[in-house]
Amino acid sequence: MAAKPDRTADVQPERLKTLLKDLVDIYSPSGKEEEILEFTENYLKKYNLPVERQAVDENRFNLVILPEKTEKVELCFVGHLDTVTAYDLDAYGFQEDNGSISGLGTVDMKAGCAAMIEAFTVLAESGHSLRSVGLALVVGEEQESDGAKTLMREHSFPWALVGEPTNLVPCLGHYGYLEVLLRTRGKIAHSSMPELGQNAIEAMLKLLLRLTEYADSAPQGLVYNIRQLSGYPGGFVVPDSCEAWLDLHLPPDSRMEDLKADLEQLVEEASENISGMDAYIRFENAHSGYLISPKRPVVKKLREAYQKMSLPWEPQVFRSHSDGNVLWAGGADPVILGPGNLETAHTPEEVLDFSQVVKAARLYLTFAQSL
Repeated sequence: MAAKPDRTADVQPERLKTLLKDLVDIYSPSGKEEEILEFTENYLKKYNLPVERQAVDENRFNLVILPEKTEKVELCFVGHLDTVTAYDLDAYGFQEDNGSISGLGTVDMKAGCAAMIEAFTVLAESGHSLRSVGLALVVGEEQESDGAKTLMREHSFPWALVGEPTNLVPCLGHYGYLEVLLRTRGKIAHSSMPELGQNAIEAMLKLLLRLTEYADSAPQGLVYNIRQLSGYPGGFVVPDSCEAWLDLHLPPDSRMEDLKADLEQLVEEASENISGMDAYIRFENAHSGYLISPKRPVVKKLREAYQKMSLPWEPQVFRSHSDGNVLWAGGADPVILGPGNLETAHTPEEVLDFSQVVKAARLYLTFAQSL
């Protein structure tokens, strides 16, 4: 007779901390995740977890643990192992100070990945068969989300839990995302005689002023960021070309098509009404937001896990872009839930309390067991 699963098995904080330190100490910016993938694959195999590689490109792959195809997967835990580029290559590694941990990727989102891995390690050690839950550790989230796109092309599951930093607040909603390219053109001239040319950067600044005024007055609570501004050519001349890249985040109940139409009209009116303006707009990446009802059965199970751990249940909306948008587009309903604060992600001050990572691992474990 097969042994019954040991439901008393618990997270091991020291093992979890060692794993997190190892993950953070491996530099893994988007596109260069090979080393951390090798390490993580070996770690999962060490604990007899049935991990498989899912090729993303010639050198990169997702790490996927899913039940046999004869079983029905109810939910997949999803984390990304890549980070943004280091601000300081001499000081990106793991640091600990009186219970607080820091380092590149601790918040976004190696702490979430480590907590998920620890939860699945405990499941494996306690004799649980992975019949309804899976784990996917993907690449490329900080750039093109190519890992998540590949995952959804080849696998199907109705629910996902994405370990992005939410301070352990469950996010049942997600902002939409629109990436925008703006371009203005002018006339080149010698830098000492700007009156003979038309400065494309000046035109872009006027256009961006109109766009920021629109965003500030938009009733839907649009969030915008001017990510990059570049003038061409360089040198001692009046630039005749300028490009600006913008990140726009819109609440889940907003209409993406209405926003696109408004921006196109804004650029058209600027070209007509501002002297010397020759402007162009293109939409590069668009991902819809979403809202999940708290009445759904899986959400109720998650709420029960919160109650078991005496955690407050106060669902929010995730304000950033994430793989959750890609999973939603692929047919899954993603809940965003992980340790750390989004405010410190993508900054040199990524820091969180390690006790919250332990709590995240226990919450993941409790939730997985309920499924």
